[in-house]
Amino acid sequence: MKKISETKTAKRLAEKYHNSNRSSIVVYIIVRALIIGVMIRQAFLLEWHNVFLCGLSLVLLFIPFFLRSTFKINFPSVLEIAVFIFVFAAEILGEIANFYGHIPFWDTMLHTVTGFLAASVGFGMIDLLNRHSKRIQMTPLFVALVSFCFSMTVGVVWEFGEYSFDRFLGFDTQKDEIITEISTVTLHPEGKNEVVKVNDIAYTIIYDNEGNELARIDRGYLDVGLRDTMKDMWVNLLGAAAFSMMGFLYIHRRDKYRFAENFIITPLENKDGSAEKEIQEQVQ
Repeated sequence: MKKISETKTAKRLAEKYHNSNRSSIVVYIIVRALIIGVMIRQAFLLEWHNVFLCGLSLVLLFIPFFLRSTFKINFPSVLEIAVFIFVFAAEILGEIANFYGHIPFWDTMLHTVTGFLAASVGFGMIDLLNRHSKRIQMTPLFVALVSFCFSMTVGVVWEFGEYSFDRFLGFDTQKDEIITEISTVTLHPEGKNEVVKVNDIAYTIIYDNEGNELARIDRGYLDVGLRDTMKDMWVNLLGAAAFSMMGFLYIHRRDKYRFAENFIITPLENKDGSAEKEIQEQVQ
């Protein structure tokens, strides 16, 4: 019975990896092994939150395989590898190794990549529809615009998630930032709707209701996540705009701007090569 079970497992894995590029599989195995190693270490350290993050990362690695088998779409090897590395960089390096705290631009870089990759996925979906439907024919500019809007929607939903985690679960996914100046109408002495500017803030002291000092913030005032959220949205926009422009050029000259193909999903061909025909029948 054990041998039969192992054979079935091997067959399922073979089906998941079918049509995957060899380089994608190698990267997947390496990243998976690293995550499992980190998970074991965090378990010995009794860091159960980090163990959960490792488990979540292992699940996220299956996203390309799940989408391939469920929706019959193929991920280019470059896009697939980018997803694997992104998961490792965000969850393992970013959260567990605290690259977010040690490397100032780490979060910014990942949000830029998110905007780029999300735009590529959105572009691939709408391009499939545009190319295989006789009823719908969208212009290259419209396809690029939809790709951009898809990426920005993903970015907004992600920020909603970060705010919800912080607000209701007491996390700090929207990283705080120390600032030295604020502009507010709240501090107007007469309560008027006029902006009061406070510059050169040296430090801030936080007290509780009984007058006990809770914390002293040197070098300025603590901005609790607003600037981080806006920065994330801006760099998401830059990443989305970069791929949308790339996709726009690709539609015009698919032979000249082939680099975009490395990030665009395509139909998963059957053994008889009938994928294109099936898509046409579904969208008509």
